Amino acid sequence: MDIPAMRANFAKSAATGDEAPLYFYSHLFLSHPETRQLFPVSMAHQRDRLFSALGDVVARVDDLDALVPILQQLGRDHRKFGTVAAHYPAVGASLLATLEHFDDEWTPELAKDWTEAYTLVAEVMVAAADEAAEQPAWWEADVVAHERRTIDVAVLQVRPRARYDYLAGQSVSLETDLRPRLWRYYSPANAPRPDGLLEIHVKARDGGPVSSALVRRTGVGDVLRLGPPVGHLALDGESDRDLLLVAGGMGLAPLKALIDQVARKGPARRVDLFVGNRTEDQIYDRADLQRLQHDNPWLTVTYAVSEDKISSLEHGDVGDVVLRHGPWSSREICVAGPAVMVEDTVSRLVQHGVPSERISMEIFAPSRPGPSVDGEVTE
Repeated sequence: MDIPAMRANFAKSAATGDEAPLYFYSHLFLSHPETRQLFPVSMAHQRDRLFSALGDVVARVDDLDALVPILQQLGRDHRKFGTVAAHYPAVGASLLATLEHFDDEWTPELAKDWTEAYTLVAEVMVAAADEAAEQPAWWEADVVAHERRTIDVAVLQVRPRARYDYLAGQSVSLETDLRPRLWRYYSPANAPRPDGLLEIHVKARDGGPVSSALVRRTGVGDVLRLGPPVGHLALDGESDRDLLLVAGGMGLAPLKALIDQVARKGPARRVDLFVGNRTEDQIYDRADLQRLQHDNPWLTVTYAVSEDKISSLEHGDVGDVVLRHGPWSSREICVAGPAVMVEDTVSRLVQHGVPSERISMEIFAPSRPGPSVDGEVTE
């Protein structure tokens, strides 16, 4: 399999912007009309999703140890769309037709390599879906509370109707009847509780159909659907190291869940949480964080604002503020938030002597359909 040639071929389609996804879906829906029902009515927020996911797979096609678990998760997760084994050949045929259409140097060798690669991908995903067949494809959950914290942020309390198992720090895909077939990922802000409640933090994004619906149109009594949990942001179960948690924006949610896990399950450890926002009025969860700090003397919460000149809180990017309070070289560290903030904070911590293997991170990107292979989440 000529992997460099496959990557060069894929790059030609990816470079066309919307043209390649449009061609792919047109080919798929015309050749296999039955697949149209798997997708939302409006494809405006869907067209680039497949090629984004394929780009992630192509980047790792020569590292099967890393790629196979990702494909297995995708196979399990795709059950919620109604995807069955019979759909995979149709998608494969349209994919090859698209890759050929946008490459004047297409060859029989490329066709053979892509066929082999896609066959492997499909086999792994189908096998994983079959293994998960005894579990629900999704879980219905009732919205039991909905609180607007700011003009664009809401906190939802959601109760699944059946047992729903997940780990603190993982992400959960949500679908609402207000936006059918559009699934978006959010991180519960609590560890599993005896009453089953999940606390979901949502920020309405410009052009984000699901986040806007969840913040502005969803109410108590509405029913959401939850997909299988995914994600890798979690505490080391064998470690009792003290923790440093650094949150930017909506990255607060999974880190709050880790704090809840320490409070519920232990082991006893010191936890320092830093919360970064541009202005003080964007700190939407301050009252509950103060409650957590009051109830748990091992927890310290520090706020950082980067643009609010009149605030009495600490000023500067959250990474700067974290370093002022260091050193942190002995800590287990989790960082979650926008890409720029996460990458800057992690880079600073490594430069100041924190071993990279003790740092976990989660990037929150707007208007995404789900977690990428690098762990980006939420809309």
